[in-house]
Amino acid sequence: MNAPLLVIETIRKQFGARTVLDIGGLVLHPGHSYALTGDNGAGKTTLLRVIAGLEPAQLARALYCGLALDLCTYPQWLRREVIYVHQHPYLFHTSVKDNIGFGLKARGTPRRERERLVHEAVRWARLEHLLGSPAHRLSAGEKQRVALARARVLRPRLFLLDEPTANLDAESRLQAVALIRDLCDSDGVALIACHDQQIIQLPGMCRLHLQAGRIERSGGPLPARDPSDRSRFGGEAAPAPAETLRWQAVAND
Repeated sequence: MNAPLLVIETIRKQFGARTVLDIGGLVLHPGHSYALTGDNGAGKTTLLRVIAGLEPAQLARALYCGLALDLCTYPQWLRREVIYVHQHPYLFHTSVKDNIGFGLKARGTPRRERERLVHEAVRWARLEHLLGSPAHRLSAGEKQRVALARARVLRPRLFLLDEPTANLDAESRLQAVALIRDLCDSDGVALIACHDQQIIQLPGMCRLHLQAGRIERSGGPLPARDPSDRSRFGGEAAPAPAETLRWQAVAND
């Protein structure tokens, strides 16, 4: 198996007296996508925010590509590697094109290269017909596709998606799921908090289930581990049943 992209040994998070997360370990491997499931309030969003450096937590140790790091201080270089997409993504009051290119502009990407990358992202997300549209006039499904394109154009290695298909109609959900299916290459990872069976059943999707603050996989809890034992830490689950999704063009979703 390829070396893990991210390893976190012990994640504990409390809100007052309530323990939200008490996870013995988490390992994410390149080339894999993970559906993070659980009841409302199980801690799915909190876990994503901890990994994104937006929420402090008690962590025994964290490794990214084998490099030890502190997620609470969150090094600047890691912000280029990890992208968090909120359930209700905020879009600037500018055009779709400017929204997608915002991160590239902030990073100082030269204009010609920025335009090339934005054009590729727009084609990927099937947003050509909306290129000059103001973001505030988009539907919920269109906004989600813009958010996914804005994340992908930055070429992170770790995508953190929080309920990306929540509150979308059926056709918009299919379009978003089709993009999520093609979001990562063999070098990347997607960790997706969701209840959506169409995401959970995507080919090769691994399922992580949060229950009472702990992660369960393949119907049972993850076993206790010796942190030095890399061979058992985060063994992969069997792929979920395959489900073929086809792009359905929608004039206005």
